[in-house]
Amino acid sequence: MSADAPTTVRIQAMLNTLQPSERRVADLIVGEPEVVVELTAQELADRAGVARSSVVRACQTFGYRGYPQLRVALAAELGGQTDRSADHGSSVLGRMRTAIDRAAQSLPAATALMDERVVAHAVTAIAHARRVLVVANGLSAPVASDLAMRLTAVGRPAEIVADAIAQQIAARQLSASDVCIVVSGSGANEASLRAAGAALSGGAEVIAVTSFASSPLVDVAALALVIAPAGASFRDELVHTSRAAHAVFAEVLVEAVADELPERAREVRAQVLEILSDNLGEGVPSER
Repeated sequence: MSADAPTTVRIQAMLNTLQPSERRVADLIVGEPEVVVELTAQELADRAGVARSSVVRACQTFGYRGYPQLRVALAAELGGQTDRSADHGSSVLGRMRTAIDRAAQSLPAATALMDERVVAHAVTAIAHARRVLVVANGLSAPVASDLAMRLTAVGRPAEIVADAIAQQIAARQLSASDVCIVVSGSGANEASLRAAGAALSGGAEVIAVTSFASSPLVDVAALALVIAPAGASFRDELVHTSRAAHAVFAEVLVEAVADELPERAREVRAQVLEILSDNLGEGVPSER
């Protein structure tokens, strides 16, 4: 996990694996950062209903020496934020606008948990693998399908298999020269984990695209691209799931892969434009 990640983002990425006492502390920090930054360790412990020592241990779990260091980092995060929230009303369109605002505000922090070397390694591995298999299930499936299509359209052919059993069959046939990209917001989807295990059994490199740094998928993956979750909790990730950040990241990941294959990407993109042109009807208006 990147050391530059904001405090609340770091904690959000670990929520699903915390101990109960740590989780109570984490929920307060993520849910009320403006309040917590003004509290002493004992005051935070009292609010969370835990011992002061539990607050200290939680801070260490989050990657800080203790509570003072966490408070300083939290203050720095809050100081760098701008309030872009707006009241769009309770109408259907108003609620839509509020949801879009919420998603937009989460995008700048989407890559905060990523390490430059890990991202570069993942891009190179995808670009030069013999085969690339993209796996996902549930609400992550559309992102995976889009990723595979975009990779293919820049000259890096990628396979996508919809059925969970067929995914495992395809993954089991991968070898050490291949890559399996597993997209799972929770990092805990059983079908996707089985496919990842099948890919590993043949020696393939598994690249995880997920929202939580601590998850079963990250534990087995060779490389983890952790997109900071938009929600404040693991439950929020499951109930109010948004894949907007994953979709945006998929686009920029493909562009980075294309940069690794400049000549091939130019050639295939020209072919794609030719195919698109052939499939446009006379009634389609010109784009400006």
